[in-house]
Amino acid sequence: MLDHEEVRRCLAAQPPRHLPQDGLRPAAVLLPLFVRDGEDWVLFTRRTEKLNHHSGEISFPGGAWHVEDAGPLDTALRETEEEMGIAALDVRVLGRLDDCISIHGYHVVPFVGTFPAPYPYRVNRNEVAEVIELPLARLCDPAVYHEEDWRHRGRIFPVGFFTIGSYQVWGLTAEILRRFLQRVYGV
Repeated sequence: MLDHEEVRRCLAAQPPRHLPQDGLRPAAVLLPLFVRDGEDWVLFTRRTEKLNHHSGEISFPGGAWHVEDAGPLDTALRETEEEMGIAALDVRVLGRLDDCISIHGYHVVPFVGTFPAPYPYRVNRNEVAEVIELPLARLCDPAVYHEEDWRHRGRIFPVGFFTIGSYQVWGLTAEILRRFLQRVYGV
């Protein structure tokens, strides 16, 4: 089981890389961790097919900044509560990771936090088609990760994939997860 103070120290040991927004839409996500039966798990959502961007994809709770948000952390916590019903007061923020840029023009700030489990999720079915909980130990297994080169707007980009059973976490979500695992586990 992860020592949450050790995770906090690992995340704080290397200041997160801040990228300029340069006209990109600000957004934030939460990489949510919880403990079940003495084992660490990660919460993901599968987005509904109705959404404009990343429909049907597995992602972390999060989304675009709103004018009432004081900053990226408020955005991540508000979106987590809107999508999953996890109250901001129930999330213990452990730190943040490097800023990311999505191919859809978002400047994404990822945070890492824990919440108590079991939790009485209140799932927003307009945004979330499926709640996915995956064991962190499985995500650390190098056998579940691979990269592919994808072409986008005339350039080649490496795209990461974590595959566990029928679940495939890829793209920006996989990149954020990979950065977390590197920072905390050196994987």
